[in-house]
Amino acid sequence: MMMHSASAPSSSWSTSSYGDKASTSPMELMELGSHLGTCRGAHGKLFAMRCAAERMNGFVTARFVTSLLVAGLLIGGVCLLIS
Repeated sequence: MMMHSASAPSSSWSTSSYGDKASTSPMELMELGSHLGTCRGAHGKLFAMRCAAERMNGFVTARFVTSLLVAGLLIGGVCLLIS
C-alpha cells in the first residue's frame, strides 16, 4: 500500500509595500487619529472608574493581609470615635 501526501499549494502572499520600506500616508494617520478620538470618547467616566477598580483590586490582592489589617484598624478607630 502506497501513501500519497498532498503538498500544500504555494502562497502568493505579498505586502502592500512591495519590498520597499513600509510607511503610512498622511491620510492614514488622520483616519487613525479620528478613530482613536472616537474610541476615547466612547469610554468616558465609566471606563475610568473600571480602570481604577481594577488597579485597586490588583493592589489589594497583592497585599491581602496588610489590607485586612488596615481595614480592621480603620473600622476599630471609627468605632472608638463613635462611642
